[in-house]
Amino acid sequence: MARALSPHGASGPAVREPERWRVAGGDIKQRLESWSGILAATHLAFEVHATDRTPADFHGTVTRRPIGDLMLVDCAASPFLGHRSRAVMSPDARHEEILGFQLVCRGNETVREGARGLSLTPGNVVLWDGQQPTDVEIVEAFHKRTLLFPRDRVLAVCPRLAELRALPPLEDNGPARLLVRYMNALALEQPKLEPAAGFAAANAALELLRAAVEPSVPTNRAAAREAMRTEIRRYARTHLQDPELGPTSIARAYSISVRALHALFEDVDASVAGLVRSERLARCLEDLQRPNGGSVTDIAFRWGFCDAERRAARRPARRAVRTTPRRRGVTLPSGSDRSTMAGTAREVFECRSPVCRTTFGRCA
Repeated sequence: MARALSPHGASGPAVREPERWRVAGGDIKQRLESWSGILAATHLAFEVHATDRTPADFHGTVTRRPIGDLMLVDCAASPFLGHRSRAVMSPDARHEEILGFQLVCRGNETVREGARGLSLTPGNVVLWDGQQPTDVEIVEAFHKRTLLFPRDRVLAVCPRLAELRALPPLEDNGPARLLVRYMNALALEQPKLEPAAGFAAANAALELLRAAVEPSVPTNRAAAREAMRTEIRRYARTHLQDPELGPTSIARAYSISVRALHALFEDVDASVAGLVRSERLARCLEDLQRPNGGSVTDIAFRWGFCDAERRAARRPARRAVRTTPRRRGVTLPSGSDRSTMAGTAREVFECRSPVCRTTFGRCA
C-alpha cells in the first residue's frame, strides 16, 4: 500500500517540511499498484509492471518540495517497467500538463518518448514532456531528482518550444549544468523559503531553463515576436521602481518607436501599460503580505505608483490610506499566478478615498 509520511521532528512555523510517500507492505503485485498510485500523485500516471530484475520486496519513495508554482521531486525505486499511453492520460489531469527537468543521481534508466530513445546513467540530464506517451524501464535501482515546471509557464517564456517534435538534448549545456546546481541548492533551502521567496526562486529556475533550451529551437516571425514580448516583460519587471516606466521609456530602451511597441502587443490580451500596471500591483501585493512590508502608501511609492508631479500628494495620501498588511488582512491563495495577485492588489489600491485613487491610479 502507499503510505504518505508525516514530517519528522519538531520545527518552528517558518519551516515547511517536504511531503513524503513510500511503498510499504504487501506482495509484489500490491507494491507495484501502490507505486503506480504514488507516481500518478507526484509525477504522471503510469501502468507499472514487474521485470525479471524487480525484487519481491520492491521499494519506492518520493519526496516532494513546492518551490513557488514548481515542484522539486526526489524519486528512488527498485527496477520496474512503466508504460504511459494515451489511454492512461486523462484530459482532466491539469497537474500532468508539465515539463520535467530531470537529473539521474544513481542507477540506470531507459526511456522512449515518441521517436526519442534514451539511456540515462548518473549525471545525465533530460527534459521530458508530460503530454507525450512514454515507456520507461528502470534497469538498476535508481534515484532521480526532477524539477516540474507548469507547461504553460515554460511556453510563455519559450513559445518556440511548442513547435518541436522532440525536446532538445541538454548534454554539454552550460545553463543546464547551472540549473542542476541551483536545483540541488533549492532542495537544501526550500524548508525555510517564504512564499514570496519561493516564487522568486521559481522564476530564476524558469530563466535558467529558458537559457538551456532557447538556443536549440527554431525561429519564425510569430515566435520572434513572442520572444520580443517576453524580453519586454522581463525588462518591465526589472524596472518597476522607475516612476517613468511606460511605453515611451520601454520603446526607447529597445530602440523602436512607441507605435511599433504597441503593434507588437496588439495580438495579445495585455497592453504595454496594462502589463506594467499588473506587474506593479502583483509586487505590491507581495509586499503587503510581508509583516515588515510597510504601509500601503510606502509600498505604492516603492513600486513606482507616482511621478514627479504627484509627489506633493504624498502626505494627504498617507493620511487617507495609512494601514499595514496585517491590519488589511491581505492573503494570497497558494499557487496564485501574477494576474490573480494583481487583481487582489488592485482591490487594495483602488478601494480607498479619492486621494488614494489620484496618487496611485497611474502606473504608465
